[in-house]
Amino acid sequence: MSSEKIISAGVFTRENDQSYLPKGIGEIGAAVVGPTVKGRALVPTKVSSYAEFQEIFGDTFDSGSDSYQYLTSMLADSYLKYGDNLLVTRVLAGGYSPADSQIPKSGSTWAQAEATGALSSFSLYTLGDGAILNSISSYGTNNLLASGSKDNFQWEITNVNENKGTFALLIRRGDDNIKRKVILEQWNNLNMDPKSSNYIAKRLGDQAYTLRDSGETTPFLQLSGSYENKSKYVRVAINSTYLTPDYLDENGNVRNGAYSGSLPAVSSGSFANGSDGTVTHPQYFYENIADANTQGYDPGTAGSGETAYLDSLKILSNQLEYDFNLLFLPGIIDNQASHEAVATKAVDICEDRGDCFVILDPCIYNSSITDATTEAGTRDTNYSAHYWPWVKIPDIQLGKNVWVPASIATARAFTFNDKIGYPWYAPAGLNRGALDNVISAERKLTRLNLDDLYDANVNPVATFPREGVVIWGQKTLQKKASALDRINVRRLLIAAKKFVASSSRWLIFDQNTAQLRNKFLNICNPFFESIQSKNGLYAFRVICDESNNTSDLIDRHELHGAIYLQPSKTSEFVIVEFTLLPTGGIFPG
Repeated sequence: MSSEKIISAGVFTRENDQSYLPKGIGEIGAAVVGPTVKGRALVPTKVSSYAEFQEIFGDTFDSGSDSYQYLTSMLADSYLKYGDNLLVTRVLAGGYSPADSQIPKSGSTWAQAEATGALSSFSLYTLGDGAILNSISSYGTNNLLASGSKDNFQWEITNVNENKGTFALLIRRGDDNIKRKVILEQWNNLNMDPKSSNYIAKRLGDQAYTLRDSGETTPFLQLSGSYENKSKYVRVAINSTYLTPDYLDENGNVRNGAYSGSLPAVSSGSFANGSDGTVTHPQYFYENIADANTQGYDPGTAGSGETAYLDSLKILSNQLEYDFNLLFLPGIIDNQASHEAVATKAVDICEDRGDCFVILDPCIYNSSITDATTEAGTRDTNYSAHYWPWVKIPDIQLGKNVWVPASIATARAFTFNDKIGYPWYAPAGLNRGALDNVISAERKLTRLNLDDLYDANVNPVATFPREGVVIWGQKTLQKKASALDRINVRRLLIAAKKFVASSSRWLIFDQNTAQLRNKFLNICNPFFESIQSKNGLYAFRVICDESNNTSDLIDRHELHGAIYLQPSKTSEFVIVEFTLLPTGGIFPG
């Protein structure tokens, strides 16, 4: 229309569509990598509440004569107090495995099916891995399993109907009994007919993840099986010998009399063969965490934890599959030699992705200020931060107080900051950095201590008489003085890059014209105007026109955008000058 030649008088209309609305990005949370009580190993799993975390990954467990809780669980509790979702990757080392159980076919017993797989109609495998899922043990009064617990299971086959070829499966909690059954799942009208919608593999699911290329540059999770897992606790493996296709004919009669022998027997049983792989005992927890033993794992030895941690981080490096903005490694201590490779890989992944930030703990319990500042000096990155010292928090699950690295408490401050403010606000100070879940810090810092730590880019966890324990800094580990030496600016850029990258994805493969460039502007300008109105920016400018999209760039199938930001700075030093004047003195101004 703009090139139309107008000669005679008339009314001419034009359209300028600026109503393009980009798809927003969903709620993005943090990721945590570490050991848990149960759950799938090395499979990132999103949870949206601590109750959901407990159901999938557990909370407390017994070791020796005492009870413990992994720092991963404590961090999840801390973070999900205000956070909406958390991506959890469980670490297990060595030859870990799920628990399983053989379900006997008609005319056989569970013991016979366990001894001879040919007598099993199908097998059940727990979705999670680990020895805690083993419930197999002797029965006590009312068939109470000696090894049954709230974290494992038993199964029961009921309502076998040979006239219809159907049966029911109950998944029960491991510590219930026949008089007070705790039924976690009940699946009715199941069958062994692969053509039926009630085929047990279709109803419960038969998919499993297998870790491939472990220890290599790009390990990945390979999915096998045909049907999505709908059970929250188990998956099915069918013995194809006992399939019953077209169990009933068109008249409703049993097509093959032998089919009834393929149905499972009315029976019940428990699970076995789950393994934790390689775990060092005794496990060192809390203030006892050491170089070669952090909660039972040695992150410096390949088969004892290092490979598991590195594989987990490499899997999380896939931006196309996993989206998160913060990363936590509870129990990994930066200045411990065996932990260094894992901490470094976490920083590298955040830098390579460019859209997440890792919180690291600089040193073990009972370390000095010099230990903390020295460790901070070994790193130079604006994608990570250190917090110190350790803090004591109440463990509600165990009913006692425990010492934990500062990252556990810091996780809550970050989510609280984002809930009442925005990522480009500083998660520090009395307004957003007060640690309401902390009883006390390992040591009360003086003004000189605060200066020494902050000058070395360690964020102090300070104690005030009335306000309690508070995060008193928001520096990244970047050595060069710039806007990116502050956490709020780095997180501003992370939020901006995530939005622009996610929204601009819808422009790919469209025609590279002025209209497309205007779409890009209509994506970016409202977003940055919103940030500016919420005190995240002083000013900004977005350029996407002929000046930076020349013909040679267009011929290379490239669309170029330039975004200039002036991030808002935080007030970290309030300087007030008091001046005394004599009686009758004149006030300035």
